Formats: sequence, structure tokens, C-alpha cells
Amino acid sequence: MAMNGNSSHAQAFHRTSMGISPPQQGSFASMMAHQRQDSQNIPTSVSPTSPSQLPRARAVSIPGAPKSSVPRLLTPFDLGEIRILLLENVSQGAVDGLRQQGYQVDFHKGSWSEDELCEKIGQYNAIGIRSKTKLTAKVFRRAHKLLVVGCFCIGTNQVDLDAAAKAGVAVFNSPFANSRSVAELVIGEMICLSRQLLDRGLEMRNGEWNKVSKGCFEVRGKTLGIVGYGHIGSQLSVLAESMGMRVIYHDVLPLMPLGMASQTDSLEQLLNQADFVSLHVPELPETRNMMGTKQFQQMKKGAYLLNNARGTVIDIPALITALESGHVGGAAVDVYPREPAGNGKDLFVSSMNGWEDQLRKCPNVILTPHIGGSTEEAQRMIGLEVSNALIRYINYGSSLGAVNFPEVDLRVITEADSRVIRICYVHQNQPGSLRAINEILAPYNVDKQHTDSHKDIAYLMADISGVDDNDIRNIYERISKTENNILTRLLS
Repeated sequence: MAMNGNSSHAQAFHRTSMGISPPQQGSFASMMAHQRQDSQNIPTSVSPTSPSQLPRARAVSIPGAPKSSVPRLLTPFDLGEIRILLLENVSQGAVDGLRQQGYQVDFHKGSWSEDELCEKIGQYNAIGIRSKTKLTAKVFRRAHKLLVVGCFCIGTNQVDLDAAAKAGVAVFNSPFANSRSVAELVIGEMICLSRQLLDRGLEMRNGEWNKVSKGCFEVRGKTLGIVGYGHIGSQLSVLAESMGMRVIYHDVLPLMPLGMASQTDSLEQLLNQADFVSLHVPELPETRNMMGTKQFQQMKKGAYLLNNARGTVIDIPALITALESGHVGGAAVDVYPREPAGNGKDLFVSSMNGWEDQLRKCPNVILTPHIGGSTEEAQRMIGLEVSNALIRYINYGSSLGAVNFPEVDLRVITEADSRVIRICYVHQNQPGSLRAINEILAPYNVDKQHTDSHKDIAYLMADISGVDDNDIRNIYERISKTENNILTRLLS
């Protein structure tokens, strides 16, 4: 049982009611009577705090287990009424996990355009996407029921995060699950570049036999320069050292190295030393075109560049010039400033970015279609991680891991917690907001409460015990009408 309330004033977006009425007379009593049944007949779930296991919609309590230790499954409303849209062929494990919760899941292999989203997004409470679907401010203005977005990938630049937050929509991603897959791809690319495997393979396909050793090297003993020593960069560091490479790295933060790696004082220092330069930085204003003509000139003659980060971090025309001159000995590029929305022939052409044909003609260049995280293992882990985050937020209100939202969580409500509701209150971060909510809750027993803010948005969770139907109606109506309210949900 739950309710969702929205205030239309002082908001960036008007959020209409989700069609959930305040609790009717007797509904709370019926729910409580059901909760007092024998524990074997009470639907419960596993703890949502474990990142490796999805809470189940209808788990069975362990006979004889103390009720104080058995988490209670919180239901925001009838589980069948939650509608989730999954686009871009996210993993089947995610689809299955969400359906096991009782959610209605609509699954589509392709991405949707902005017009398609604006037409249909109003039906859904949650949406899952990868990198092709763009969630713009216009889309969020039409997303009257939307609670949460799941990005089944690392990046979130395809989502207008500020617009989502102002609409009261939390956004989750998977920052770590594909780290190993990307790191292994880089290892393969370095070997292919150093042995000119792509060029030799193309020659053989054209009937040419060209057995040469000039310009072909082992990676052992070479220096790998990693730009961005995060989860991918640090894993790559370990793998490269195991092959006998020397590893140096540059990061905006002073970071403890793994193994024998060492941090350079500047990007220029790294470029001067590295035989291979591998980029692993996010898309930020500071990283846009961070590798341009000046930086390519600072690289060792004949060194290789690998970009599996974001398409905007390289000035591609400058890279083409460096490749054609021979100063850069080769490159592996997996990401691009603009990419096709789906698979198909004749899509990666110069009408997209303006330089595709020229880049394809450069020698010793590996071009791949953004496949860094495209392994079955990575997609399975991403599906588990993101779907678990969606379930925790929808069912329990936990925003841990949200990229645009205050990270707030409360310990679980157990079967022993009688007549308890959980308040999830998203509001503008304005003076007086907490005073208003605390005045509303003052007559009640607040078991636990946690609040935090992120930029202009604040999020409060509170568990209130000893309430009846009239109390719930009163709490819901008063909180929903507060001046800075964006979205109010009650879970029980």
C-alpha cells in the first residue's frame, strides 16, 4: 500500500498524480491483519542491502525465525501496477529479475527517439536504457508517473540529470560491472597494434602475402600510460604488469598505485614516456578534446593511442593528421562523438561526424563499434546491479548509488515492526523544508529518519510507527501540499 503525491507549484516540472488514492477506510486494518498471520504465510523478501542478490517479490519466511530479524517486503502499491520500460536489449537477467517482483515489464531491443518517448513515457514508473536512448528535459516533462531511471551502462551523459532530479526522478547506473571487459579489450588492442595484426589480416583477405617484422614489437618491456586511474584503469594496470609492461598513470587526484605502477606529475610527462597511451576518463567539459594536436606532438614518435572512454575526449581530425604523418604509430578507437542509434550497414559514414572515411584509410587503426563493455559477463553483471538498484528504490526507497540524487537509506522494516509506514519525500532544497515536515510528523512516533541534499534537491526518508488509516491520510495529504514538495511516496 502506498500513495504518491505531487505539488505543482515551485517545481521545474508539473508531476500529475499517479492515480493512487489515499488509503480507504479499513485498508490499513486489513493489511495489518494480514501481517499478523503465521510467518509461513507472509510474503517477505531477502535484505535489499546485498548488491549481489535481488530481493524477491514472494519469498517465504523461515519457520521459527524471530520476526525481529525477518525483513518485510514493502509494497509501494499493487505490484502489478508498476510498469517498467526496458530498451536497447538489456540483459535477460534484468528482465527476469524485475518480472519476478511482479512488475509489468515492456521489453524492446532497440532505442526510442525523443518523439516516441514523449508519446509513451507517461505510462511508465521506471525506464531502463543503455547509451543510445536520450532522456531529455522534454521527455521528463511528459514523464508524469516516472520514479526512476536505470542506465544499464557506465555513462549517464545520455540523460539530462538535472532535469531528472528536478522532476523527482532518481538515476542509477553501473559504474564498475564492465571494468574487466574493457580492460581486457585494451590488452587485446595493444597486442594487435604492436603486431599490426589488423593490416596483415586485411592484406590476407585481399590475397596479399606480406610477412614482415619491421615495426612489429612485443608489448613486454614497453611502457603503458593510463590516463584516468579509476576502476578500469587500475584493472588494466594489473593486467599489463602481468605481461611485463611498465605502467605509469595520470589522474587529477593523487591515487595509491597497484603493483609497481607510478603516478606522473602531469599529462605531458606521461605522454613523453609512454609507448601506449590508454584513455579512461569521463565525459566532462575539462576532458573534451583533451587529446589534440599539442598532446599528439608530446607523444613519443611511433607511440600508440587507445580510446575506450568517451568519444569527445579526442580531437579526431588532429589524430588523423598525427597518424598520416607517422608520428602516432597506430590507434584503437571504440567510441565516437556521434554514434549510430542502432546496428546496420552504411551507418558509420562521414555524414555523421565528417571524418569517418578519412579515419578508415589511416594505417594500423582499429575501429570498433563501442563494444568495450559488450561481453555476456559484463551485461549479466550490469543487469543484476542496475535492476537491483531499481528494486531497492521502488520497493524500499533506498537511493544509494544514485548519480543525480541524495544518497539516503534506512535499515529494513521487519515483520516485528507493527503498523509502520515509510515516508519517501523528494523536495526542493530550500530553507524551511525540514521544519515543515517535522511539524507534520511531530504528533507521531518517528522510528528512524534520514535526509540529505544534492544541489537543489533534497530527499528525506522516515519510518513512522503506530499509525492508523486516518493518520496515513493526514500525513499523506499534508506532506503532499508542502510548498517545496516534488514527490511524496508512502510505503508499507
